[in-house]
Amino acid sequence: MNPTAFHSGFVSIIGRPNVGKSTLLNQILQEKIAIVSDKPQTTRNRILGVKNLPHAQIVLLDTPGIHKPKYKLNHRMVSVALGTLEEVDLIFFMVEATDAASTGRIGPAIGSGDQYILERLKELETPVFLVVNKMDLIKKEKTIPLVEEYTRRFKFAEVVPISALSGDNVDRLMEIAADRLPEGEPFFPPEVVTDQPVRFIAIETIREKILHHTRQEIPYSVAVMIETFREEAKKPVHIRAVILVERDSQKGILIGKKGEMLKTVGTEARIELEALLGTKVFLELWVKVQKDWRQDETVLKEIGY
Repeated sequence: MNPTAFHSGFVSIIGRPNVGKSTLLNQILQEKIAIVSDKPQTTRNRILGVKNLPHAQIVLLDTPGIHKPKYKLNHRMVSVALGTLEEVDLIFFMVEATDAASTGRIGPAIGSGDQYILERLKELETPVFLVVNKMDLIKKEKTIPLVEEYTRRFKFAEVVPISALSGDNVDRLMEIAADRLPEGEPFFPPEVVTDQPVRFIAIETIREKILHHTRQEIPYSVAVMIETFREEAKKPVHIRAVILVERDSQKGILIGKKGEMLKTVGTEARIELEALLGTKVFLELWVKVQKDWRQDETVLKEIGY
């Protein structure tokens, strides 16, 4: 392989829910294109981000966390994540360093979810990096038994400890990933950061604010649909969005007393979208009950899952 040649290729970031995949993507790009929260199953779609280096272009695919699906929505999420494995040149398998510290034993630290992912990886010939995240939260030596157990179960091309939140060692991850990619021309122009349309980013921004302000079943029972997205010269962008919930009680919680919850969600989403778009935004939010939408094929297709 020519060390001076340009390298380009696709990288899938996979792992269980909440291991920091979206945080890593945002850290790599130094831009927020994937929403993050402390709740599992935040990411529902495949999100593409483009990282340009002087000698390489790395196209990263952030994926939904792999979990045991309960609804048709969750089946689609897991299918999306596993489907990327067939499309890429390199795989980042992300795990949490904190698992080892919290259990004190190796057995429970590698649970059935991670073992399921390892079995899927064994079916591939694609090189895999073990990316051990949240290294800023524990002492490095405490992760040694965990890494040893993972490497006993699977032959990884590299093992890279990082902190996706602080960015520690992320640059090194990018450099060694670039070296693993095939020689070739860039797939995207240098100004492209993501392939996600503004409508999708608006949906995800609204959903992120809901995730931050709600608890229990609400975050998992919510979907957002854009009914109107209108851009006109020298006028605010007009966005009308409908928030789907599954029960009347959820609608009441999301609207809040005197509409305060919905107002808070709308204000925070509008401010973030104005910063992203560089213009004023007029945002209308409505809440609608759509019973069992997570099991409804028609609704899932309509909202893009």
